[in-house]
Amino acid sequence: MRTGDPYGEMASIIARHTDGDEECATAIGTLFLSRRSSTGKSIYTAQWPCFALVVQGAKSLELGSQIHSYGVGDYLVVSLDLPVVSRVTEASREAPNLGLGLRIEPGGLKSLLGRISVTPAPQDARAVAVNKASPDLLDAVVRLLRLLDQPGDIPALAPLIEQEILYRLATGPFGPALLQIAMLGTPSNRVAQAIDWLGRNFARPLRIEELARHVGMSPSSLHHHFKAVTAITPMQYQKQLRLHEARRLMLTERLDVGSAGYSVGYQSPSQFSREYSRLYGRPPLRDVAGSR
Repeated sequence: MRTGDPYGEMASIIARHTDGDEECATAIGTLFLSRRSSTGKSIYTAQWPCFALVVQGAKSLELGSQIHSYGVGDYLVVSLDLPVVSRVTEASREAPNLGLGLRIEPGGLKSLLGRISVTPAPQDARAVAVNKASPDLLDAVVRLLRLLDQPGDIPALAPLIEQEILYRLATGPFGPALLQIAMLGTPSNRVAQAIDWLGRNFARPLRIEELARHVGMSPSSLHHHFKAVTAITPMQYQKQLRLHEARRLMLTERLDVGSAGYSVGYQSPSQFSREYSRLYGRPPLRDVAGSR
């Protein structure tokens, strides 16, 4: 039975299950909640495939030169592992930004492929999209969130509702592009394979010919499809992965600047500092000190 005000109910549940400004895991392993009471802070992250919904306030996600803005009434889908910049654009202490993220598991997509008819996707559909949330999608999300207040029902019901949400996404406007990622032999699937390889080998020198051979494409075809889908080149993708990881090592593991740069594949400290400053807006030492 559908609730009269799905966003009000979702906001109430998220507010009860978050404490202060935080992003937190839940008893449902693929579900994450967020609460932010101020705007402006940029969060640099390697984003996994997910469905994200803002139930109060607004956010934006930056990928390359593209900025995707979304608020109440919209949902965001990220179909590949991507280095992104996330920002809260509407929030206050009285009305904090409240939202959720649901991890999209590859196995769930492949399972769904065998049970529904697939509409051909536009060639090189982008890996990030914002669309309007349908009543059926919101109804499923509300029921998933309600399980947080009924933890005994989570093992039996959460997987079923997650499959329903995935079905709603797959049959929505972005569905064909999302499913194409899981279809073997498509350019999007080969880009996904390239991203997986880069994620496991980002500290190694990148040779496009080797990567193209690994995914069964020509170097020119890989470069074209990779940029069309992700909005950045394989080289830019690797660089951002390296810098995100170096920043994490300095912030959480207290590595010094030289060690962090060397750990992610930089041989030149000056090149590392220069590229770090270009991405984050200030040199490594100042950025890490300010973030701490």
